[in-house]
Amino acid sequence: MEKKMKSYHQKFVSDHPYESSPMAEIAGFPVRPGIYDLNGATPLQNGVNFTIHTCGGTSCELLLFHRAQEEPFAVLPFPEAYKIGDVYSMIVYGLNIDEFEYAYRVDGPYCPEKGLLFDKNKILLDPYAKAVAGQRTWGIRWDHTYHARVVKDRFDWGDMPQSKKELCDLIIYELHVRDFTHHPSSGVQHRGTFSGLMEKIPYLKELGINAVELMPIFEFDETMNSRTVDGKQLLECWGYNTVGFFAPNSSYAAANEHNQEGTELKTLIKALHDNGIEVILDVVFNHTAEGNEKGNTFSFKGFDNNIYYMLTPDGNYYNFSGCGNTLNCNHPVVQQLILECLRYWTINYRVDGFRFDLASILGRNEDGSPMNNPPLLRTLADDSILSNVKLIAEAWDAGGLYQVGSFPASGRWAEWNGRYRDSLRSYLKGDSWNAWDAAWSISGSGDLYGGYYDNTHSNYAGYNSCVNFLTCHDGFTLCDLYSYNQKHNEANGWNNTDGCDDNHSWNCGEEGETSNPEILRLRLKMMQNACALLMCSRGTPMFLSGDEFADTRFGNNNPYCQDNEISWLDWSLLSKNQALFAFFQYMIAFRKQHPSIRRDLEPSYTSYPSMSSHRLTPEPPVPSSDSHTACVMFAGFDEKTRQEDLVFLAVNAHWIAKQLVLPSLPNGYVWKITVNTGDLLHQTFSGNDMPTAGQTVLLGERSVIVFAGMKQAETASL
Repeated sequence: MEKKMKSYHQKFVSDHPYESSPMAEIAGFPVRPGIYDLNGATPLQNGVNFTIHTCGGTSCELLLFHRAQEEPFAVLPFPEAYKIGDVYSMIVYGLNIDEFEYAYRVDGPYCPEKGLLFDKNKILLDPYAKAVAGQRTWGIRWDHTYHARVVKDRFDWGDMPQSKKELCDLIIYELHVRDFTHHPSSGVQHRGTFSGLMEKIPYLKELGINAVELMPIFEFDETMNSRTVDGKQLLECWGYNTVGFFAPNSSYAAANEHNQEGTELKTLIKALHDNGIEVILDVVFNHTAEGNEKGNTFSFKGFDNNIYYMLTPDGNYYNFSGCGNTLNCNHPVVQQLILECLRYWTINYRVDGFRFDLASILGRNEDGSPMNNPPLLRTLADDSILSNVKLIAEAWDAGGLYQVGSFPASGRWAEWNGRYRDSLRSYLKGDSWNAWDAAWSISGSGDLYGGYYDNTHSNYAGYNSCVNFLTCHDGFTLCDLYSYNQKHNEANGWNNTDGCDDNHSWNCGEEGETSNPEILRLRLKMMQNACALLMCSRGTPMFLSGDEFADTRFGNNNPYCQDNEISWLDWSLLSKNQALFAFFQYMIAFRKQHPSIRRDLEPSYTSYPSMSSHRLTPEPPVPSSDSHTACVMFAGFDEKTRQEDLVFLAVNAHWIAKQLVLPSLPNGYVWKITVNTGDLLHQTFSGNDMPTAGQTVLLGERSVIVFAGMKQAETASL
């Protein structure tokens, strides 16, 4: 007999002593008081438990709809006896979850200047809805009110253990579910969906990444603020306008999943896990799709506007998100919502980590001021269910708060290292004054993350909490970073005024597309330089999907609204740019095989410290502030392989070649050249093909060389 697994909540409600005992009848349905600490709508064996809360509301009604109907077929007022504190809860018997949708109406005072927006006529979406109706077809505006569906979770995870990969061992690949496979060149059957992404798992394994970071997949409204520019419909397709925090985006599913929403996503996550790939979700708890004073009231505003949002003294919305409103994250009610949400995705979807968009907002008080020890961040950091998931902060917000290197609870949280991006971009294109920052960044940004600089050993050390990146969904792709000097966002319809102007980019001599072979060779080398540095930096590397085969957005550095060829990955570029793809493969494998890059090992027998910086000669050790070259060495004894692990990275950002003097090695060891982007014929090497370096090596113009210290008799492939 097949053994069926039950979640905690499923077991709890099936064993609940009151489940089979109706006490009254409302609107023709048998009912009784429900399970008050079980938020949302939960299917029971012979009914559904509905729990909702409102602090300022004076009464609440449950509305039941036939599918896709605007008018409810039943209205069930919650009796006052079914309320404990601010929580209404009711079990309704005789419901078939496949046959209805639900919503609420809440009555109460209407006083906008005090932040009270109660309206007994407004139909409200359950903040804990596990599925949102009406969002199934991508790009079609839903002009009706939002309804929710009750979800039956029948997915069996088996005995799959939780991943225990350390953050520093991840290579994170950021992608947008729709953009990743929607282009016809993707070759998948289910384009732009979770299933389409699952079809690409063999490709992800071939590339070598071991974590995907999915841009928002919670239910969102892509038609919000939709408009037409030059005959093209523009949509808010990135997903940073959440409608429901507990519901997966139904338009990302290839098949209808009525009342089993999330099954396709769970199948994808399990398949990724089975192939050694972790899943990190980009989550947006800083604002919602309800907008500002001119926005709609479809959920949070109608339940408790003055609790869920940060309000000015006159009842308007603080806008630290840049999107109209700001969630009041440190109010206990909102804290509970966020904690339950993250626990839900961890338990029911087996998510491995979360990247928090504009995470500095999570540390603001109800009046908008930054808090020294925000209770929400502390709660998430110490929660028992979340203890093994990665918590990654985008440590800034649109209100001017910038906390890179100082994000609260940093001993538990990692951060997107914005300084790494800016310093390395600037340095690689030739801004020599960034040499000092570049060396710090390659060495793990120890000055930001609790580290120190040891003058005796030239050693950088610190808590490894940085996620290093040169590209992400915001800004240029890697190809565009070396193809454009300026952004080209005209297609967005804002006269090229949107998007960042400080890109630290360089077009290598000609703006945009070119057929000049010299410029194309230089652009390829610059992309390889960026990849080599990213994979040879202490910290966790992350890059944007498509960078590995030079995907372009044609100079648009803010394509949040471009659901077209600007944003869709053009997979035909993979065959065109195989050399770049092979380079990414090689560098990812190289990083995996050299633990000294990723973490401090046992002390090296060579007496070299774990990390050290150098000039063109080993002494003096630290790059000057105006140097065009920067060198970093990683060293240590790997207990797993019982071997020394020595890696030396040399960067020449100058347009003139340099002579590099390598650090000396003990007898029996030699430096092998594993990567040389300045060698036009043999840029990467493996096995017996690795040339032995002399004491002095030519470091070509605008190039990177990576050396590995090896025993002379050692011939094993790196």
